[in-house]
Amino acid sequence: MSATPEAAEADTALAMRIARSVHACAFEALSSEVLAKTRVCLEDLIGCVFESRHLPWSRQARSLAVRGDVGATMLGHTNAVAPADAAFANAVMGHGLVREDMHPGSISHLGIVVIPALLAVAETRPVSGRDFIAAMVAGYEVGGRVGRALMDRGIAAIHRPTGITGPIAAAAACARLMGLPVEGIANAVALAANTTSGFNQWAHTGGSEMFFHAGFAARNAVTAARLAAAGAFASPSALDGVAGLFASFGKRDAAKTVRLFDGAPEILSVYHKPVPACNFAQTPAQAALQAVRSAHLAPSQVGAIEIRVPQAGASYPGCDHTGPFATILQAKMSIQFNVAAAVLHGRIAESNFEHLDAPALLYLVSVTRLAVDDGMTAAYPGLQGGAVTLRSIGGDIYRAHLDDVIPADDAAVHARFRAALAAAMDDATAQAVDAAIESLADEPDAARLPRLMRRPARDLGVAA
Repeated sequence: MSATPEAAEADTALAMRIARSVHACAFEALSSEVLAKTRVCLEDLIGCVFESRHLPWSRQARSLAVRGDVGATMLGHTNAVAPADAAFANAVMGHGLVREDMHPGSISHLGIVVIPALLAVAETRPVSGRDFIAAMVAGYEVGGRVGRALMDRGIAAIHRPTGITGPIAAAAACARLMGLPVEGIANAVALAANTTSGFNQWAHTGGSEMFFHAGFAARNAVTAARLAAAGAFASPSALDGVAGLFASFGKRDAAKTVRLFDGAPEILSVYHKPVPACNFAQTPAQAALQAVRSAHLAPSQVGAIEIRVPQAGASYPGCDHTGPFATILQAKMSIQFNVAAAVLHGRIAESNFEHLDAPALLYLVSVTRLAVDDGMTAAYPGLQGGAVTLRSIGGDIYRAHLDDVIPADDAAVHARFRAALAAAMDDATAQAVDAAIESLADEPDAARLPRLMRRPARDLGVAA
């Protein structure tokens, strides 16, 4: 007996196709390069969590957590809380520095959603480190492929990409970690598609809702996966149907292009930010640093600064902003601010954002011009170029051009991860956390990793 048209459509729906690939993702098939990347992504997320745990949005996120019958860890704190609350808090803290990992093709920060959700779920049932790693790779794959198909400049001008890709990616990863069958994973993905949200108005005002987008996504992903495990049914065509996610953005046909693990795994496309600022400010800030080091100019000697970036960078909300800078987030989003700060301070660091109204800094911003480079636009997102030209008042010209962002390498990520742990816990515990990540593939209980970090925060007056 042939299948009905409805059954055939459900069988080929995007959520079902994603579910099959996620279910089939096996640890044994992962390359050594992919395994190494998962370690770096874990270190990057955990390091950011511990560095940002004192910030206002981190404290606000933790304040909502309630103790649960099945407790999960808010990293660096003693209380075991409801898994969805732990995922929410850890995601917000992971996003707190604006230095999270970046997947350019989907314009998304996948690690700050996928990893907190998986850490929470790992404490609800026995799961191995190998299953954790496979689920993590699958989550990055889903978010990367869906985001590549869906995101464009127009959508990203209004909607937060991570708020769209994040819940779907993390729900697929959590469902895989929970051992759900294909149909269960499809239900989790479809349920998560109904929770996608986040607008980019924050970029125009400096509002802190940006930090909570990751928390909403991680919490909703955990909830979607647990609902699917409880037997909830969702439309298989929630992503690609006539009234589904892709259709809501007028891109239903693009859903047909989503094919998981068709080529290099998407986790390998992720880079780690060297600058604690917006993705699109990374390359121009690095170019500015190169230019000013060759120029040896005092700020008062700079007559003009020209910045060239891809169209995606110039048009992303908040990136083309010359002040006023009422909040740190406005400064972290502004390409002009980040270039001016690099020229002024001769470095790229969190301390660049300590004095938003410094006269020398505001002067440099005032003589800065941002322009779109057609060649960089054509090369994006494969390459994310940036160029800076400094003109002295006397007429001398100093240029620096980068074809692509120079990411923080594995050693840099590891160093800042260890520094963050050292500031938050004793050396023995820090070494145990480091070793647990290194040996995660051999760990029979993945919950050991977050539980090692269920410790009181040190020296910052941060309540548990």
